[in-house]
Amino acid sequence: MSRIGKAPIAIPSGVTITVSDANVVTVKGPKGELHQAVDSDIAVAQEDGHLLVQRPSDQKRHKALHGLYRALLNNMVVGVTQGYKLEQELVGVGYRATNTGNTLDLVLGYSHHYVFELPKEIKVTTTAEKGKNPTIILESIDKQLIGQVAAKIRSLRAPEPYKGKGIKFVGEQLRRKAGKSASKK
Repeated sequence: MSRIGKAPIAIPSGVTITVSDANVVTVKGPKGELHQAVDSDIAVAQEDGHLLVQRPSDQKRHKALHGLYRALLNNMVVGVTQGYKLEQELVGVGYRATNTGNTLDLVLGYSHHYVFELPKEIKVTTTAEKGKNPTIILESIDKQLIGQVAAKIRSLRAPEPYKGKGIKFVGEQLRRKAGKSASKK
């Protein structure tokens, strides 16, 4: 049996979970509300303050969906209670990030600015302290959405392996290359 799929999801106080007839799970918490459509073969049930995900058979497809939906539902519960936060820093001379509302304006060493309109579910803040790299802070209750947006922002100027210039996650370890070595005589 799937190790992830069989683990029950603890429902914290203040969180309500409803499962509709169309197998759509709705999770409401102090930070917001999320919806997830679940495959019709997978059963979702509430027991003793825990959420259980069950599969009908040991088919390969059912095993895969079992762990997937358990992980997605757990991410929803964590999202509506604690939320998710991702921090990215811009490494490079002249790289800047500013925001007005949910519009992110990036200067990444190209001849033009990147103006990035973020979804309304994501809250963005930018910081620029003297002597430190500019930082982009993304906050949301939807783990999948915040990860996708962060990956899109990173793809605008991915870190290069020689000097490490680009957009990277805070705390990320980059593999660096040595570069050209001096000629041997």
